[in-house]
Amino acid sequence: MRLIPRALCGAARAAWRESFPLGGHAVARWFPGHMAKGLKKMQSSLKLVDCIIEVHDARISFGGRNPLFQETLGLKPHLLVLNKMDLADLKERQKIIRHLEGEGLKNVIFTNCVNDENVKQIIPMVTELIGSSYRYHRGESLEYCIMVIGVPNVGKSSLINSLRRQHLRKGKATRVGGEPGITRAVMSRIQVCERPLMFLLDTPGVLAPRIESVETGLKLALCGTVLDHLVGEETLADYLLYTLNQHELFGYVQHYGLGEACDDIVSVLKRVAVKLGKTQKVKVLTGTGDVNVIQPNYPAAARDFLRTFRSGLLGPVMLDRDTLQSHPSAGAQGHRPAQTDP
Repeated sequence: MRLIPRALCGAARAAWRESFPLGGHAVARWFPGHMAKGLKKMQSSLKLVDCIIEVHDARISFGGRNPLFQETLGLKPHLLVLNKMDLADLKERQKIIRHLEGEGLKNVIFTNCVNDENVKQIIPMVTELIGSSYRYHRGESLEYCIMVIGVPNVGKSSLINSLRRQHLRKGKATRVGGEPGITRAVMSRIQVCERPLMFLLDTPGVLAPRIESVETGLKLALCGTVLDHLVGEETLADYLLYTLNQHELFGYVQHYGLGEACDDIVSVLKRVAVKLGKTQKVKVLTGTGDVNVIQPNYPAAARDFLRTFRSGLLGPVMLDRDTLQSHPSAGAQGHRPAQTDP
C-alpha cells in the first residue's frame, strides 16, 4: 500500500538501513522452551484424532511454524490453515501455495475468522482428507475428531468459534484474545458440525523449543505470538519501521501525519508521542535544582505503533517476502494448486 509518492521519501531512502541489526538479541529469553507439557498432552490425545488442523499466521506463511508438530503429530491427515488473510499481502498467493507444496504441505487454505472468510471450505476438505487416508478405519462410527494446533495467537480458538457460527449457528465455545496464552490446556471436545458430526480439540499454542533465527523471532513477535515486553516494545517498533520501509509500505506516514517517511525509530516515536499526547513530566537535576521537563513517552508510542499495525490500519504485509523472493517456486508450469479461493 503506497499511500505517499516515492518522491517524498527518495532523499531519505539513501540513508535507510539495508539490514536490521540482529546481534545482541537473546531469542531464547523471548521464547522459553516451556511448552513441552502441552505438546505431550496433544500426543496423548492423538488416538482420538482423525485429522490435524494446523493454524498459522498468513503474514508469516513459511517461518515460525513448530517443526515438532510434523515430527510428533504428522501421522495424521494434515490441513494448514493460514489465518488472518485480511492482514496479509497475498498478491503472490499462488506462489506461496506452490512454495508450501514444495515443502510437502499439499493442503492449504487461507482464512479470515473474523469475517468467516473461506471457513466453510474447511469441513469438506477435512472430510475428504480423512476419507482418503489409508489409515482411516473407523468401522460404523460416523463422527470425526479434529485437533487444532499452532503457535500462540494465530487464531485457533477464533477458527473453532467461526466453524460453530457457520455450521451450528452458535456462539463462542472458546475464549479468544489479542495476547498469546489464552488457551492453556487441551480442552474437552467442542462440536462444530452436525452433518458430518465433527468435534474439535482446542490446544494451547506451542512454540518451537528453539527459534530458527533472531529475525524469525522478531516476525513472530510482531504478530503477537509472545508478550511484547519480553522483546521490548521499542525494539519491536524499530523492526516494524524497518520492515515497512523495506516493503515500501508508507501508510504509517499518513496515519500519523509525519509528512515523510523516516528510518529513525526515535524520531518516529517522538512525533507519534507528541501527536497522540503521550508525554510525561520528568524531573531533571540541574545546578540550580530540579526542573520538570516534558518528554515523549516512547514505550507508549511504540505500543500504539504496534497496535495500529496489528489492526491492519497500516496496510497488509507479507513478513516472509524475503523467503518467497529467494526461493523460486518449483513446478509452476502446469501445476494445479492445492486450493484456490473464490
